Parts: sequence; structure tokens; C-alpha cells
Amino acid sequence: MKKIKKIKIKVNGKVNVVDEGTKLSNLIKKMKIPIKKVAIELNREIIDKRYIYKIILKKNDHIEIVHFIGGG
Repeated sequence: MKKIKKIKIKVNGKVNVVDEGTKLSNLIKKMKIPIKKVAIELNREIIDKRYIYKIILKKNDHIEIVHFIGGG
């Protein structure tokens, strides 16, 4: 049985440990984040949400998730 390696990433400034090969979409789902109400930045680049299912997280990735807040 092959042991799954863990990698460290940062999400909104906090270190998280995830399985190597984790997709960005899986991280978002695991964190219970409503995808339609956030903007996602990966290593200082805004991510087009259509591609979160293809992005595989790498060691030391920096992710910022910003919630939209309505107001008047």
C-alpha cells in the first residue's frame, strides 16, 4: 500500500496540510465555501473558477479566498 504524502499550503495566511495531489476544488468543498460568493487567488493570481477542478495544489502554494459582501 502506497503512503499518501502530505504537503503544506497556506490558506488565508494559515498553514494547512493536505494530501499531495489534492485539487483546489476539493479544498474548497472540504472547507464548505460557497464557490459563487468568493474570489480565489492562487500565488497572487486570480483564478477563473472554471479551472478549479483542474488545478492540483503544490507544496507551499498560497491561497487567498475572499468573500463578497453586499451592501448599500
